[in-house]
Amino acid sequence: MNRREHLAALLVVAAALLPAAKAGALEKLMEDAEPQYGLLGQMMAQPGQRAALAAILSEGTDQMPGNIAYLIGEDSANPDALWIVELWTDKAAHEASLQLPAVQAAIKKGRPLIAGFGTRAEFKPVAKAGA
Repeated sequence: MNRREHLAALLVVAAALLPAAKAGALEKLMEDAEPQYGLLGQMMAQPGQRAALAAILSEGTDQMPGNIAYLIGEDSANPDALWIVELWTDKAAHEASLQLPAVQAAIKKGRPLIAGFGTRAEFKPVAKAGA
């Protein structure tokens, strides 16, 4: 999959995860802010803890400077897996977010619910769907 197809797939995932009004807001954000750094990763929860882990991971995500999108989705084939898609203004903004008190608290709270990690990819967004 080339980069254009990869970003288009991410936007399809974003649209599927968000209500229509929020999906439109994501498109507006993509127009206004040019993301320069992205992450896509799979996280495995302890058995039966996926919803609890997703709730913890979403705490405080609306207060991360430089974050354009932070989406959490349930894997349709694995009942304990989550997919996380992040779009950032740059890699430094992502790294700085890891030091925020709310993010540190979520990491500490969520760590016991994490069984492991699957696929992880860093990418540079280069196009958006319909571009």
